[in-house]
Formats: sequence, structure tokens, C-alpha cells
Amino acid sequence: MEVRLTVDELAARAGVTVRTVRFYGTKGLLPPPVLGARRVGWYGAEHLDRLGLIEELQRQGLTLAAIERYLARLPQGTTPLDLAIHRALVASWTPEVPEEAGREEVERRAGRRLSAEQVDRLAAMGALERTADPEVFRVDPGLLPLGVRILDVPIPLETLVAARAVVVEHSRATARELQRLFRETVWKPYRESEPAPDDVERMKALTDHIRPMVAQSLVTAFQRSLREELGEEQGEASGEESGAELGEAAAEERRAAPPE
Repeated sequence: MEVRLTVDELAARAGVTVRTVRFYGTKGLLPPPVLGARRVGWYGAEHLDRLGLIEELQRQGLTLAAIERYLARLPQGTTPLDLAIHRALVASWTPEVPEEAGREEVERRAGRRLSAEQVDRLAAMGALERTADPEVFRVDPGLLPLGVRILDVPIPLETLVAARAVVVEHSRATARELQRLFRETVWKPYRESEPAPDDVERMKALTDHIRPMVAQSLVTAFQRSLREELGEEQGEASGEESGAELGEAAAEERRAAPPE
């Protein structure tokens, strides 16, 4: 379903202020809205998911300049779903920072009313967690938008639970290994060389350039690997279907052939 939001609705869905939306627009981080009647600006799914990705990258400590470089590296034709996947994966390999929100706020961010079953599905994906108060939830702002998109997809609940466990386990292991690699091969030798204080600050600033590259590399590698895996499965399925069709055609031909 097409998303069509005013700037106030966009800000409410994303959990930010209108001033923040306008600020990102002036910085070129958000594309301009589509102007409608009476010059009212309308925002769509791309704006919502791009805004969510910007907020998630900021939560991970990236500067606006680093976020701008990250967004500039996104390939042409990046869809809103691609942006939602970027945000979810970036959130999954860094420490989670859940936010408490009431049902009304959660539904406002989701852009829809949520049934008990839908809340269970969002919980299975790690997008939110129930609390002692049935009307209050701990929300993962990085996963909620993607979780809402998947709500209507007929995927079994146990599959969602298992899929989230796989992503979280491997993404955290990757993050730990990358941190260890950088610490032991770059940072430690650098500190042992007794650099000047100014040099230390420059090295710390360098991490602002490295982190968005690493994050984007992880997401891109995941998407490429997933496409390859799905492509192989589809190819195998097509081969099996073609083989079955050929076998059926041969059998039909034998049945139609006159007896010798």
C-alpha cells in the first residue's frame, strides 16, 4: 500500500520532530517531498525508511558527514525495503537500545492498529518486547519498521524466531571479530608507538570514516549472499521442474506412439 504522509505525519511515524525532518532535508540527507495541491509536501515510504536509517546510524555514533558518505554509497535504485533492511542489519550488529513506548505510540510509528497476534509476531522478530504492563512495550527502533513490513507476509512464527536468532548471532560475532582485528592490528601498534596527543585524536577521528564503510560492507555482503542463495534455490527448483516436465512429456510421447 502506497505511503503518503505530510511532514507532521512523517515525523510522528519516525519518532522525531518536524524540525529534525526539515534539518535533514536541508543537509541533502532526505530527498525533497512531492509537491501537491496548494504546495503541500507529500512524503513516501522512501522518506520514512531513509529517515529511519539516518536515525539508526546516528544512534551508532556516526557523524552527519559519515552518514552523508554512507547514503551516497547506496546504489541507484535502492528501494524502501532495501533501506529498511540496511537499518535492521546495522541495528542488529551493535548493542540494542530499546525504548519504552505505549501501545498508542507503537501503533503511531507502525502506521496501523496492531492486534494481539501482530504484537506476538513483532515480538518474535525482536521488534518489540512485552512488559509487565500489557499496554507498554520495549521497542527496538531499528527493527520495528522492517517488522511492520513483514507482518502481512505468511511466514510461520517459529521461522521468524529462528531467522532473528541466526542474524543476531552471526552479526554480533562479525562485529566482535572486526573490533578485535582493528584493535590488535591497528590501534594497539599505534598506541605502542607513543604517538603525540594530536595524532591520537586524528586516529580516533579516523574511526568515524571507517565505521560507515564497515556497516555498509556488512549489509551489502549480506544482501548479495542472500540473493545468490535465493538464486541458486530458484535455479535448482527450475531445473527440477524442467526435468519433471521433460519426463512427463517423454511418458506422454510413449503413450501416444503406435505399438510396434
